[in-house]
Amino acid sequence: MLGDVIGSPGRQAIQSAVPGLRKELEAGIVIANGENTAGGIGMTPKTADELFQGGVDIITSGNHIWAHKEMVTALDGDIAILRPLNYPPGIPGHGYIIKNDVLVINLLGRTFIGNVDCPFRAVDALLNDLGDGKPRIIIIDFHAEATSEKVAMGWYLDGRVSAVLGTHTHVGTVDARILPQGTACITDVGMVGPIDSVIGDEKESVIHRFLTQLPHRISVGKGNVMLNSVLVEVDDSSGKALQIRRVDREIAHSGQPG
Repeated sequence: MLGDVIGSPGRQAIQSAVPGLRKELEAGIVIANGENTAGGIGMTPKTADELFQGGVDIITSGNHIWAHKEMVTALDGDIAILRPLNYPPGIPGHGYIIKNDVLVINLLGRTFIGNVDCPFRAVDALLNDLGDGKPRIIIIDFHAEATSEKVAMGWYLDGRVSAVLGTHTHVGTVDARILPQGTACITDVGMVGPIDSVIGDEKESVIHRFLTQLPHRISVGKGNVMLNSVLVEVDDSSGKALQIRRVDREIAHSGQPG
């Protein structure tokens, strides 16, 4: 699972690093959060395709999935891109996918983000609806701001899913662990974005906004990229996690941001 991919530096890092990393780690499935791939906010079919070309199997998202109209219209197509499950019924897209006998679910937190349906009840309902026919391996991207909400989700689903992997804050955490009933958890995977930045954005612009409190355009940062990810090993027969560990790499980048 790759953290939030930020703009063209992140997309290029995926294309240059993931094929080799996938082989090195013997990864059976690669998931990436792509909701910041288009200029640092939102996603387009083109930026999503660049991730797929780089070896990503499934793209998850979050609160910025609606930023570009062309992406909204594409969500109902036959494409391995998820929007959060717990948006109200009737909107475009889907919140889960089954691929290679793995069920991947995308959830959105509510604390400090916005008004969506309860992610706890939404995942309960889905797991109940899928019943005994659902895959044993279940991976959740929980895109949320509050660490407490993400940690709580891990405990809530312990033993019912293989992994609860947090995204959204772009800052990788060091709390990767396997809970008592076999669910791997981490509060935040991190990002695939410029190292010399403020969570992927050009640092001088962000500092200026904090100092002045005036709204202005913020661009994607420049320079080398930190690829943050986690590798989760799951037992095929039980769906229990056997191992979770951080996999972080610095990737050279000399191209233009965007």
